[in-house]
Amino acid sequence: MVIVREMTGEDADRASELEELVFSMPWKSSDFLEMIEKTYAHYYVADDAGEIAGIIGLRDVAGEGEISNVAVHPDRRREGIGSLLLKRALDKCRELSITDVTLEVRASNEAAVRLYESFGFKSEGIRPGFYEKPAEDALIMWKRDKVI
Repeated sequence: MVIVREMTGEDADRASELEELVFSMPWKSSDFLEMIEKTYAHYYVADDAGEIAGIIGLRDVAGEGEISNVAVHPDRRREGIGSLLLKRALDKCRELSITDVTLEVRASNEAAVRLYESFGFKSEGIRPGFYEKPAEDALIMWKRDKVI
């Protein structure tokens, strides 16, 4: 059974390994270790019997939420893990009274865009050439609510 819990320092290596499978420019373990110490950052893992099936980050940036590092293990996609992670991040937003949440996603990542849209995110712009390896535009998506 998959549970979503806060990321700990013990998860940093496995989180970095997951990013290597998913992203062309993955974070290192030290990046996760640094971020989970920040009071404005909240990182979570989808834990399935000790295996990390997915990760997500949330940062409180001047009272707005920024979702980052959304990754699901390629072998575990289409199991609802991304939804579990996103729900947990948005629940944390509610706890923090954050009503506006943003994220960036590769324009070609249709599955992720559909997931975000299913949670009420809407595309509000494009960052041309935002991603590298390969170069690609990012969609800027926002969820703006009085109550998340």
